[in-house]
This record gives sequence, structure tokens and C-alpha cells, in this order.
Amino acid sequence: MTDSIHAERRRVLRLLAATGAAAGVAVLNWPALAVENPQFPTPAPKDTCPVCGMFVSLYPDWVATVRYKDGRAHHFDGSKDLFKYLLNLPKYAPGHSRDDIAAIGVTEYYGVARIDARAAWYVIGSDILGPMGHELVSLATEAEAMDFLKDHHGKRILRFDDVTPALLENLDHGKFQ
Repeated sequence: MTDSIHAERRRVLRLLAATGAAAGVAVLNWPALAVENPQFPTPAPKDTCPVCGMFVSLYPDWVATVRYKDGRAHHFDGSKDLFKYLLNLPKYAPGHSRDDIAAIGVTEYYGVARIDARAAWYVIGSDILGPMGHELVSLATEAEAMDFLKDHHGKRILRFDDVTPALLENLDHGKFQ
């Protein structure tokens, strides 16, 4: 697909979502995340990413969110920083644990809507850069991930549990192994 087709598809999907016509995305069960159809708050203008400090609301197409059981939320300027946070909670969220998390969401590239991060498919090594450079581009389905990989010269498709600190470090240096 060309960029103009992607833009048009995103516009149509936004319209469908706004009118309630878009179908929901299934939620994977994670013991600490037994929430169906999780809702994610919108970042406020002054909300900053706890990993890099950037203002998250400036990048609505890339927002990721951790919503805690007590209703608080932390927002991120992309999936990469979300994973850095999740893989090192003691550093970025002292006093919080995985058991405190109610839901984790990422913004799906084509639909520009937050979906369950555990259900998403991620492409790395593409020609699409996020606010922090090389990014894990979030897609809703395997088919979309395969199309995106081909159309944007991606290197790999990953799932939630495939992401490691070493992979994130490599992304920061433009390596996709």
C-alpha cells in the first residue's frame, strides 16, 4: 500500500470508530489483566512519558498507556518506551508491580485506536519512525502486520512476549536482530 492509501484507510477507520461502527479487538488473558474491552484515558496536555519525559499528547498516533487498578494511568510516546517501562517497573514506577496493572494499551497504526498491547502484533525495522526513532509499530492483526512489514520494509514481526530489554536497546541503535 502507498502512504496515501494508508492515510485514507486511517481516516476511514477513525470515522468508523467515531460512529461506533468499528469492531472491538479481542483481549488476551494475562493473569493480572482480566479486563475485557479495556478503556484507556486520553493523555492530558501536560502528561509526560515516565521513560523519556516527552509530552505524550503531542504524538496521538503513537500513545501507549498503562492503566492501574486504582484508576491512575501512565502514558508513553510509543510502544518502545512502554516496553522499557514494563520491563523495568522498579526504575520507572517505584512502588508499583505488575499485579497493580489493570490494562495495557498501544495505538494501532492503521486504526489509530488503542488496543490491548498483549493482543497486538509489532513490526520492527520499518521505514516508519516514531517520536523516539525506531519503534515497535503496533498492528491489530497478523495480516496487517504482514502487509505493513512488506509495504514499509520491516525486518521482523513480534508479539508482546517477544520484546526484551536487549531488543529495545538494539532498536535505540537502529539494530533489528
